Amino acid sequence: MVSSGTADFGATDVPMPNKDLTKAGVLQFATLLVAIVPIYNVSGVLRPLRFSPQALAGIYLGTITKWNDPAISAPNPEVQLPSNTIAVIHSADGRGATYIWSDYLSKVSVEWRTRVGRGLSIKWPVGTEADGNGNLARIVKQTPNSIGHVELVYAQQSGLPYGLVQNAAKNFISADASTTTAAVTAAMKSTPSGLPNSITNPSGENSYPISSFTWILVSENMKSRTKQEAVKGFLRWMLNEGQSYVEDAGFAKLPRPIAGKELEAIEKMP
Repeated sequence: MVSSGTADFGATDVPMPNKDLTKAGVLQFATLLVAIVPIYNVSGVLRPLRFSPQALAGIYLGTITKWNDPAISAPNPEVQLPSNTIAVIHSADGRGATYIWSDYLSKVSVEWRTRVGRGLSIKWPVGTEADGNGNLARIVKQTPNSIGHVELVYAQQSGLPYGLVQNAAKNFISADASTTTAAVTAAMKSTPSGLPNSITNPSGENSYPISSFTWILVSENMKSRTKQEAVKGFLRWMLNEGQSYVEDAGFAKLPRPIAGKELEAIEKMP
């Protein structure tokens, strides 16, 4: 819609490749940082569970089917996990959570990468679909022995426990503003010349591994000068004052060096 001129700007969790941006005449700006977390509903298990990449991939591939599977119980020796079958809940096609979750699993599991892959629309090996973070959290809350994946703010609002995820440095990390920021800081070290499209599973001792940018797409070829200036003003606000609202909404701010580079790019817009 943005590239065709139907919309003046649009938001997405899935970045456009640079070659597609150029072809479409679209500019892309990171807006904030989001974390996707595993939520679960297991009777008697109230403390945060620790999940390894192998456990999460196995659960969503359907190769790990019981809550007391060693892949889950070994990192959680202090928790008495039941032998109940895991009910897998996954996000619907076309959702940003689908893309971010599948992007992460594609990096940590060869089997996931070759069998399923990453994308907005994938063929989930197992599970029940839920359309939207709110619906997914609600279904997990209503379904005994279930697991799902949602944006951090929806996990917090639901009151469900959410797990720590083992990162590339082998540390189990809880998602919050600081660990999500640590993820982008680590990812930027490998792409110093620009923003990486994906920041899942980065290096870093304190990086939360299922972190991502969200993005705004803006047409380079707006016909209305008034709209063009209004959109530029909105982008400036978003990268300055707007960042003060981010953490209260359950997200993480853009690091100032990133916001600064984007503000410079806005001034170079036609």
